[in-house]
Amino acid sequence: MKRAATDVCNGQERPDTIDDSTRRLLVQRVRSRKSRTKEFHLDRPVDWRPGEVRNPNGILDLCFTDITAWGFIADRLEDGETVEVVPLRKPKGARGYVMKVELGPEVVYVKLQLTTSKVVGRSFHLSKYSARN
Repeated sequence: MKRAATDVCNGQERPDTIDDSTRRLLVQRVRSRKSRTKEFHLDRPVDWRPGEVRNPNGILDLCFTDITAWGFIADRLEDGETVEVVPLRKPKGARGYVMKVELGPEVVYVKLQLTTSKVVGRSFHLSKYSARN
């Protein structure tokens, strides 16, 4: 499921850089509590702040929780959201999988990392870029 999308940060066209098998693996691990983590390590920093992001499906405009953030990520992956592969600085040589998801005027920045048995939630927070930039 490859598609072109407009990068919300700079308006440039860029391809979806993950294949269907990587997308399926990400969804499978994100959906399972046993195969996902957001645990911080010095060699694997995490910026996980779902409580600062309004959940558009939340009751009374509540913010995301850890559980609803993971569900949101899985839903967006299943819906074909564009995912960009980026090199990680820590650990050096590892790959990150980034989604920049528009929620009204704001953009949620999501970064995931696959390890041998888990998916690591590296980032979930508002982007410094708005959907209009």
